[in-house]
Amino acid sequence: MTVRDRDARLSGLYVITDNGQTPADRLGAAVEAAIRGGARIVQYRDKSTDSDRRRREAAALRAVTREYNVLFLVNDDIDLAAQVGADGVHIGREDASLALARERLGASAIIGVSCYDRFDLAQLAVEQGADYVAFGAFFPSRIKPNAPRATIDLLIRAHAELPVPVCAIGGITVAEAPPLIRAGADMLAVISAVFSAENIEQAARELAGLFDAEHSQS
Repeated sequence: MTVRDRDARLSGLYVITDNGQTPADRLGAAVEAAIRGGARIVQYRDKSTDSDRRRREAAALRAVTREYNVLFLVNDDIDLAAQVGADGVHIGREDASLALARERLGASAIIGVSCYDRFDLAQLAVEQGADYVAFGAFFPSRIKPNAPRATIDLLIRAHAELPVPVCAIGGITVAEAPPLIRAGADMLAVISAVFSAENIEQAARELAGLFDAEHSQS
C-alpha cells in the first residue's frame, strides 16, 4: 500500500444533498446555509435521470462552493463532475471504476470510495488511488434503510492502518457523532441531520463544532 500524507482539506462536516429532502428552488440556499454553519465539503447527490436539471443544479452549487472556498464533489457521475469543474467525485460499488474516474478527472481530483462495512474494500481503494474512504451506515438511515451496518472498531482500525482520511456516514446525529470522531472519523457525512433541520445553519454549526470540541479534549 502506498503511504501518503492525509489531505487536511478532507476533514470536518461533509454534507450531502438529497432532492427528496431539499426542493430544487431551495437547494442553493440550503447548501449555502450549511456552509455558513461550518460544512467543509459538499456532495451533490441526485439519482434522477433529469440530466439538464442535474447539470444546472450542480453548476449552481459549484459556484456557491467556490465562493466559500469549500470542496465540491459529485456523487457517481464522473461526466457531470467534469462538466461543472467539481473538485472530484464519490463512487460506490455499483458506480464507475476508480481508474476511470482518475483518468477522466485527472491526478488532482478528489476521489472518495464507499466501503460500507468492509475493511478489505478500503484497502483496495487506497491501493488504487482513492483520496478518502467512507464507511457506513453506522446508524439507521432514512436514505438507505437497508445499508450494511459498520462498527466503531472498523473506524478505529481504518484510522490506524490507512494512510487516507476516513469518512463516517449513515444516520449520524449530533448526539451520536462524538464517539465516531473519537474513533478516528476525519469526516462526518450527513444528509438528514442538516437538510431536514428547521434551521440548517444551526444544525451544521452544532455538528461542525463537535470536531473542535473532541479534538480539544484529546
